[in-house]
Amino acid sequence: ILLNRLLLQKRISSFHCQQSATMSSLLINQPKYSWLKELGLSEDNPGVYNGSWGGSGEVITSYCPANNEPIARVTQATLAEYEETVQKAKEAWKLWADIPAPKRGEVVRQIGDALRKKIKVLGSLVSLEMGKIYVEGVGEVQEYVDVCDYAVGLSRMIGGPMLPSERPGHVLIEQWNPVGLVGIITAFNFPVAVYGWNNAIALICGNVCLWKGAPTTPLTSVAVTKIVAEVLEQNNLPGAICSMTCGGADVGTAMAKDERLLELVPSAVFASVGTAGQRFRIGDPWDPNTLYGPLHTKQAVEQYLAAVEQAKQQGGTIVCGGKVMDRPGNYVEPTIITGLPHNAPIVHTETFVPILYVLKFKTEEEAFAWNNEVQQGLSSSIFTKDMGRVFRWLGPKGSDCGIVNVNIPTSGAEIGGAFGGEKHTGGGRESGSDSWKQYMRRSTCTINYSKDLPLAQGIKFE
Repeated sequence: ILLNRLLLQKRISSFHCQQSATMSSLLINQPKYSWLKELGLSEDNPGVYNGSWGGSGEVITSYCPANNEPIARVTQATLAEYEETVQKAKEAWKLWADIPAPKRGEVVRQIGDALRKKIKVLGSLVSLEMGKIYVEGVGEVQEYVDVCDYAVGLSRMIGGPMLPSERPGHVLIEQWNPVGLVGIITAFNFPVAVYGWNNAIALICGNVCLWKGAPTTPLTSVAVTKIVAEVLEQNNLPGAICSMTCGGADVGTAMAKDERLLELVPSAVFASVGTAGQRFRIGDPWDPNTLYGPLHTKQAVEQYLAAVEQAKQQGGTIVCGGKVMDRPGNYVEPTIITGLPHNAPIVHTETFVPILYVLKFKTEEEAFAWNNEVQQGLSSSIFTKDMGRVFRWLGPKGSDCGIVNVNIPTSGAEIGGAFGGEKHTGGGRESGSDSWKQYMRRSTCTINYSKDLPLAQGIKFE
């Protein structure tokens, strides 16, 4: 009996030592990263929010792509918890839809202010977990803040026209009503901003939101949701108005097939490699002096190497970069490749890695055609001083992308303009311009305030 007790004590002691070692190895427990706790994060974080926090699915660890060290853990949603969250969000909508739009705008204004207070620390988390440099991480949060400001004004302006009727004593009204529950699935490369574009405008339109962020940036999803949830709580509103379920392909598939949701699956693409890589300062993405951070995952590094190899096989010449850097983290060299034909398969492949293919063309028509022949159609740009070329580029035979720029890079977009792509890059628009209409359903209403019942088109039944 004594021997068994000693063995049991040894096992318990060993378990606690292993658990302690695992906890201490997490970045969140290191003094350098103590700021993570300012966002309400801990070693283990619930990955479901629907008015209360929970999650009993798979436990995943979030890693820093700059050094591949673990940051903290998140417990994802099960399909049953996803279903429960949908139901709670639908119940919350009944209350939210009855609140006047300007009052909804006031809540969104408070969300923007709450984000402002945490903009630096939340931007640091984006940098730490996603890998983009610190200023871009802060810029993402700023986009969410800016869209909140935009949505506040919009909350007092959304609506349709009053139209003249062909019948005396009648009036036509375009009535815009919320669609109800909006499901938002976002990619890893913009883990805050893309949710913000959709969330702020969907809310003022009278919708509730269910968010599933990328499984590789779950801490950012949790931190953002905590900020939003606190604002809802302060206004005595159901937290399920802005629900969140962390999850993998199972939850994503459930959302994509769920006919109860207006589903938005936004993604965005960076410009190739900025200044072609020749004057990048490479380092930790949260170092203010760094201009070039790591790729997001080890799989992205493999995709980079595969793309470089395919480019060589298809006749390309590497004039800069092409290799993985010998340092911790997912760092690769910015790469420039020449000599490929415009229709090479790799040129038409979207790889999400810092490779720039340089193609030589002879005529303007040739360049425009090459731009338009790819299946992707988010953003495009030309650099020219020829004003005729500028307007041909913007015209019907010019770029067929959703974003068409002149003398600026392809990355970055102001919130006032409608953001989105064409062809295989969607076709819808998020944020800006009249994109609010996709978050609402339109009804044409006819009101008869006369004592007669005339029919349209002058039809009379004798």
